[in-house]
Amino acid sequence: MEDKQTLPRKIFLEDFRGDYTRFIDAVYAVFENDFIKHKTRFGSHKLNLKYHPLFQDRAYTFYHITHTGEVEGDRIPDLRRCECMPWARPTIENVSDWQLKFWRQKRQKSSNRVCICLENKNDVDYFLVLEVRTTYLLLWTAFVCERSPEKAKKMKEYQVWLKTNNAKTHTPDSLIMEIQEELKARSASKDAPVTPSTHG
Repeated sequence: MEDKQTLPRKIFLEDFRGDYTRFIDAVYAVFENDFIKHKTRFGSHKLNLKYHPLFQDRAYTFYHITHTGEVEGDRIPDLRRCECMPWARPTIENVSDWQLKFWRQKRQKSSNRVCICLENKNDVDYFLVLEVRTTYLLLWTAFVCERSPEKAKKMKEYQVWLKTNNAKTHTPDSLIMEIQEELKARSASKDAPVTPSTHG
């Protein structure tokens, strides 16, 4: 488990006397430094970002990890997510050193996502989600859990995944490679020529 003292200090709206514009600019400055100027890695895999469509002249991924809502075009700022922005890069880069839980998520829109959980006894639990593509990796979204039922649901998902994989121990690299191999095999199967059947 991580040493809480190794985490950067969170950013708070109160630090800017309630001035949301200055607050969100500061949050974006951390995002820009950690994920645009610096290439964050999950294991040996560099993270890419989804830049378009831009939201308020900022990378789309930033919008996705700092806002909440079911309707894509109507998401609203989530202060708890924004506050945790300084934690995103160190969490992703220290998964192995901090022995964090991470697992493959399967959702209706994608079965190729990896969820990382940063557990905090005296603070919010912070989750980051990566999207695995055939040849690259995307930072997808982030969220916090402040209520026990939400945390319990995620931990159940993790335990189910472990059972499905017979408790197989993964490193970040081995999990990404496994998913990418599946994606490549699936793509090759779709592209394979169809051989006409013959009947004697």
